[in-house]
Amino acid sequence: MLIIVANLRISFFSRNPRSVIFALHTMSSPSPTTIVAEYAKSGKSSCKKCSEKIDSKSLRLGLKSRDPRGYDSLKWHHFNCFFSLDSIPASSAETFEGFSELKGSDQDKLKQMMSEEDRTSTKRGDVDAESDKRDLKKLKTDEDEESVKEKKNATNEKIVVEYAKSGKSSCKKCTEKIDSKSLRLGLSFWDPRGYENTKWYHSDCFFPLDVNLLSAESIEGFSELKSDDQEKLKILVTERDQSSKKLNEDAEPELQRKDQKSGKSDKDEERVQEKKNATNEKIVAEYAKSGRSSCKKCSEKIDSKSLRLGLSIWDPRGYENTKWYHSDCFFPLDVNLLSAESIEGFSQLKSDDQEKLKKLVTEKDQSSKKTSDKLDEDIGLKIDFSPNDVKDNYKGATLQPKWKVFQTLMYLEREDGLQDSSKIAAFDFDGCLAKTSVQRVGASAWSLMYASIPNKLQSLYNDGFKLVIFTNESNIERWKNKRQVAVDSKIGRLNSFIKLANVPIQVFIACGVSKGQEHDPFRKPKTGMWQIMEQHFNSGIPIDMDKSFYVGDAAGRKDDHSDADKKFAEAIGLKFYLPEEYFDQ
Repeated sequence: MLIIVANLRISFFSRNPRSVIFALHTMSSPSPTTIVAEYAKSGKSSCKKCSEKIDSKSLRLGLKSRDPRGYDSLKWHHFNCFFSLDSIPASSAETFEGFSELKGSDQDKLKQMMSEEDRTSTKRGDVDAESDKRDLKKLKTDEDEESVKEKKNATNEKIVVEYAKSGKSSCKKCTEKIDSKSLRLGLSFWDPRGYENTKWYHSDCFFPLDVNLLSAESIEGFSELKSDDQEKLKILVTERDQSSKKLNEDAEPELQRKDQKSGKSDKDEERVQEKKNATNEKIVAEYAKSGRSSCKKCSEKIDSKSLRLGLSIWDPRGYENTKWYHSDCFFPLDVNLLSAESIEGFSQLKSDDQEKLKKLVTEKDQSSKKTSDKLDEDIGLKIDFSPNDVKDNYKGATLQPKWKVFQTLMYLEREDGLQDSSKIAAFDFDGCLAKTSVQRVGASAWSLMYASIPNKLQSLYNDGFKLVIFTNESNIERWKNKRQVAVDSKIGRLNSFIKLANVPIQVFIACGVSKGQEHDPFRKPKTGMWQIMEQHFNSGIPIDMDKSFYVGDAAGRKDDHSDADKKFAEAIGLKFYLPEEYFDQ
């Protein structure tokens, strides 16, 4: 019997993850923000205002909104930091989600703070109203009103100075760490997502910036500094003013001569500037001057005197901004590079490092060609992912909280603490992580395949991997009369497993079947689940295929039910491990 298999193309509406995410964001209007109050489950979350860690079991307050990609987004704050925000979208503490589950003393504390916030808001509103009346009297036309708004927005940014509370922050100019208790300056502005955002700098790195500054005394926090640091700031501000004045005096006559000579229009100048900006990015190579810089891909430290590569651009605020990477982390990036010799600083490297770069560039070119060829292969049916098609039920079966379905793909919404990453540790579920049987049904009808699994997963999570489960479950489609039972059984087992493992995991369930020439694009060995995760559920972060891997039991061996897991990994280009190889060591 001759079987003809039709290979059709999976065509996402964009191969560029950033454009996909942008498209998803623009598909739906922003959701209302609610306030959540709870005790921190761990010490991993950070305050969105002060950037410091929130201690485990301490009271934290969050701004919760619905992300268009299908999960709840939470911005956590310390108690005191939350009530220093410019606006709080609630009328009373009792409306906070989770308020009733707090201790009585904390409930009273919240009520008191909200009462004070009401009085402050009323007073602030009266002042703003009076100010607006005065402004309106001066307005004559719509253009005048727009001018006033622009002026207000321009003054929204403020400059702050303080001693660093820890050694965790990095300078936005040189990217080096800012030592604890050392003087740092920041550009602080109110982020529309509901918190104050501050970009920190070393004091010496700050003053080349093009910022509006009347005097050192006008910097917020200046009066709380030591006298010698106050004098240092005064000197830096004076030197900056003198330097700016000299630059303006020198540049003005030259600019006038060029304008008269060229006779170019403003539009011509804009086109030239756009062209310059497009080619402004350059690649540099050097030996790290210290051990303080961190790789922008893996977040690990770059050792002093080790080879590092950087993407350098001219920041419109008046300085060169370089993002540094380990040499091995750099080349999976999608950058334009003609040859190793075209990298700035290449000629100053040791000969063995020059050879290393040449080899890495060659391997990158070959890998890019292979990836391009792979994308051109027919890998399945067309999938047009849209949040509008995401549902809470599947063919009459209701999904449990935090679970959604798109076509025949079920997935777990983002858990608190789940980290998107370039490193993916992916696993099958049945026969790999959990011991199950087709003869047993129910959320509790499973056991761990290996005792080492929870520790292994926790270790991967701590090393910066994102944990993902890709599992087939055709019973959900086949059991038409008992579909709810099949759904509750599968999801219940996965929920129980994640609770036991005690680590955030992203989960995808392919619940369709393949019949004849009709192939479900999500069912392994088809790569639809992986493609959806990569394109829509990883924040646009490129995946490092060399560091990522997949573990599954269906490898086509004598007693295996299929080779779906092995072929799934091969089709994607992932390293493949058997469960006994990975866990039973």
